[in-house]
Amino acid sequence: MDMLQAMRVFVRVVDAGSFTAAAVESAMSTAQVSRLVAELENHLQARLLHRTTRRLALTEAGARFLEQCREILTQVELARLEASGAHLTPRGRLRVHSTTGLGIQLLSGLAGRYNERYPQVSLDLALSQCQPDLLEANLDVIITLSRELPDSELIAQRLGTVFSVVCAAPAYLQQHGTPRTPSALHRHRCLRLADPVFVDDWHFLADGVDETIRPGETFRVNVAEAMASAAEAGMGICLLPDYVAAPALQRGSLVRLLPQFRLQEKTIHALYPSRRFLDAKIKTWVEFLQRELPRAFRNYHEVLQNPEHWA
Repeated sequence: MDMLQAMRVFVRVVDAGSFTAAAVESAMSTAQVSRLVAELENHLQARLLHRTTRRLALTEAGARFLEQCREILTQVELARLEASGAHLTPRGRLRVHSTTGLGIQLLSGLAGRYNERYPQVSLDLALSQCQPDLLEANLDVIITLSRELPDSELIAQRLGTVFSVVCAAPAYLQQHGTPRTPSALHRHRCLRLADPVFVDDWHFLADGVDETIRPGETFRVNVAEAMASAAEAGMGICLLPDYVAAPALQRGSLVRLLPQFRLQEKTIHALYPSRRFLDAKIKTWVEFLQRELPRAFRNYHEVLQNPEHWA
């Protein structure tokens, strides 16, 4: 027996005052309605209605059950409307994961602007260097950096491209000199960014130059912002993602070296489970990032291409 269907029919019988009227409202036969109510009573082991040839009357148990039925059916309908409207109205908790640097430099600021536009969405932003399993971690969206499209059953939407640049503090360059070619880096203290996304080796390829530099072990860290701080303190030359390097270049605490090279290009993707019945909060968040991230990258690239920030 379909319990919810039987409850709906029972409520209609009471409201309509007869099996016949309830049958019309339910697009069923009178016999079907009568049988459903009888099955419901058998299931509950309680008489719900007193039946006479002229009228129906609720029993005491029927009156109590009717009140509970109305409450349950109302909650079921509210749940149905909530679920079916999820693809129409952005609301609820949006759980997002991102790599640390990207989250700090870009997503944290954009989250506030997204919330202004969609105030019914509460955004949880988790940051770490390791990419979690989306379903196991109960996430809605993962923002990931990769050299190739992620091999996954998840849907991947491209958000933009980032690359790395060679940087150093002016004080370091005054003391140790400014390298003008990749090969000159062998004579310098090159710091290592131990990041699962950005590879250890610095591979220079442009204008006939094909050279690989392996950074030393003087300083090794797995977060790009910490690497930028170490370089600003004069520890050596480093390779930084463009979105981390640009603010330091604007401050003048770092300068760009070998500006003819851009290394370690990566693509940013938004990963989420399915396009089918896509929740509105996921859809609007991804579309928002597809609009806003390229604008932010253009601003960073203008900084990187400005000769004022070069050594």
